[in-house]
Amino acid sequence: MRKPTRTLVAFAAVAALAGCGGQAESTTAAVPAPVSPAELANVTLKVGDQKGGVKSLLTAAGLLGDLPYKIEFSTFTSGPPLLEAASAGAIDIGRVGNTPPIFAAAADAKISVVAAAQAPVFDDALLVPPDSPVQDLAGLKGKTIGVAKGSSAHGQVLYNLRAAGLSTKDVKLSYLQPADAFAAFNQKAIDAWAVWDPYTSQAQQESNARVLADGVGKTNGYVFQVAGRDALADPGKNSALREYVARVAKAQKWADTHRPEWAAAWAAETGLKPEVTNAATARGVELPVALDDQVLKSQQDLANAFSEEKLIPGAIDFAAFADQRYSEDLRSAREK
Repeated sequence: MRKPTRTLVAFAAVAALAGCGGQAESTTAAVPAPVSPAELANVTLKVGDQKGGVKSLLTAAGLLGDLPYKIEFSTFTSGPPLLEAASAGAIDIGRVGNTPPIFAAAADAKISVVAAAQAPVFDDALLVPPDSPVQDLAGLKGKTIGVAKGSSAHGQVLYNLRAAGLSTKDVKLSYLQPADAFAAFNQKAIDAWAVWDPYTSQAQQESNARVLADGVGKTNGYVFQVAGRDALADPGKNSALREYVARVAKAQKWADTHRPEWAAAWAAETGLKPEVTNAATARGVELPVALDDQVLKSQQDLANAFSEEKLIPGAIDFAAFADQRYSEDLRSAREK
């Protein structure tokens, strides 16, 4: 697997950031007043990305050429290190799956969820080698599953095991970032691999990986734009973030009717084979949704499941880490 073009080093493991369950300080602090266009032009928004996803999406949709501020992209291997960077102020915002904000909240990270989208969950898969003797979820008992700790795949593993009457204590979780997990999968150093697209499509095409189970009927498919609290408190950054999240929502809607164009840009940005990105986009795309009570409840259920498994310390109130200041801007973007 190709390495990201630019990667920030993670600051520390999320679980090490705090020793008890997270309860956020209020995320409803006074919202800074908008800045003038001249002031906004001097703002550089630092955006965390994963495998070129958001950058290539905005590029394909033609939404990177008229920015009223500057953007600096940094690539991360998965959501947890991206949120560590957001909490530390090294980036201002980034897109992650449903589980990283839960682990960040449990670590009292200085982050807030500010926008939501929902993706199909066919790609959120538990993969096994083509010749694996494991034929169903029950067959994973006692086996080793590779997964990025605190990633959306971690939540998928939890829910899939529960569906089979198992818990994470019935398997061995080997915490690996996607590139390392792919290598371990190909070397059969792990029995199964929990991951998401484009890695799912890549493993299917390049390693003939077999999907043992996916997230359909189990995981919620939510993805989030998550901002650092320092950025939200800064007038210039806040104004840029307000415009940025609406721009991403527009690009997500565009991608739904322009999947080949989106796939081509994704391949060009990451070096992935076009067959891989075409397969990934053919499954579906992320579509913006309101950051509403339904989303928050579903996320709280997932957080509770992690608490019950003692995979995060204590319990968290997910809603305390949601900031809905951009709701009207996002609603307008969804409705256009």
